[in-house]
Amino acid sequence: MLYNNIPGTQIKVSKICLGTMTWGQQNNEAEGHSQMDLAVEKGINFFDTAEMYPIPAGGETQGKTEKIIGSWFKKTGKREDIILAGKIAGPGRSMAHIRNNLGFGKEALEDAINKSLKRLQTDYIDLYQLHWPERKSNYFGIKEYEHDEEEEWKDNFAEVLDHLKEFIRKGKIRHIGLSNESPYGVMRFVEEARKGAQGIRTVQNPYSLLNRKDEIGLTEIYHREKIGLLPYSPLGMGTLTGKYLDAKPANSRLSLFPQYSRYSNAHAVAATGKYCELANCYNIAPAQMALAFVNSRPFVTSTIIGATSLEQLEQNINSIEVDLSEEMIRQINEIHQEIPNPAP
Repeated sequence: MLYNNIPGTQIKVSKICLGTMTWGQQNNEAEGHSQMDLAVEKGINFFDTAEMYPIPAGGETQGKTEKIIGSWFKKTGKREDIILAGKIAGPGRSMAHIRNNLGFGKEALEDAINKSLKRLQTDYIDLYQLHWPERKSNYFGIKEYEHDEEEEWKDNFAEVLDHLKEFIRKGKIRHIGLSNESPYGVMRFVEEARKGAQGIRTVQNPYSLLNRKDEIGLTEIYHREKIGLLPYSPLGMGTLTGKYLDAKPANSRLSLFPQYSRYSNAHAVAATGKYCELANCYNIAPAQMALAFVNSRPFVTSTIIGATSLEQLEQNINSIEVDLSEEMIRQINEIHQEIPNPAP
């Protein structure tokens, strides 16, 4: 395994991060524990979760993922060995089942943090992320930003950072990250940090061969402001394995939850076919090529992977051992130029 420091800290994390969003829905507790065991055996020390997990989100399952992690911590005693990332859900997106107040005010943050800590059976979260903005923005597959002059949100970046700093002072969280954030949002947080507010360390955004949108406006910020990208969906919900090119396998994520069509449009399917052909030419599993590309980007701190079986998980973890040649990168970029960002 390879490791990076979370930018601006001495915290060393594995370049592969274990994603957990299927635990409590597609995976039961025993399977989640087995995934954590294998991940640690393979050198992973970084887990990512969220209060809204598992996905699809719902009142009956909300919080189960954190409980599965918590029971593993209690069983193994390995809390101190793991760097744990969590997230607070923002307003909207039909999340009222989580709590009444879904903003990032002090009371909402305290409620969310305390409930997560209880489920996780821990006293602190290493990296606490705002799961998506409070304001209206283009994320979760929306390409264009449409402004709403009637929007009630007011600029509160400094206030949110002040609230989070208080929880850092109390020792409940150690560092702050963002998720599903735009260049505007990232730079507003950076501006407040320059004035003395608490700084952000990471951004967790979608990034894959099918979605390199961050390269347009965000990767320069990551480099210049020393912020690490934590890419999620590096396989496009499994699309880049090639398993959906002919038919949806039974019990696969997209057959169980067809509403997740972000990576299934005609352009994404065409691009996936080309990437799979390229991987096959080099005798590399398409999934490992896709992950190796993401792992190799200099602005990436740790790539978040997920799996529903131990076989999938092991293959995904082993992508850290795959080095792509300059010629392969060139051919990948040619496909990207031909079909750019088909699944933003």
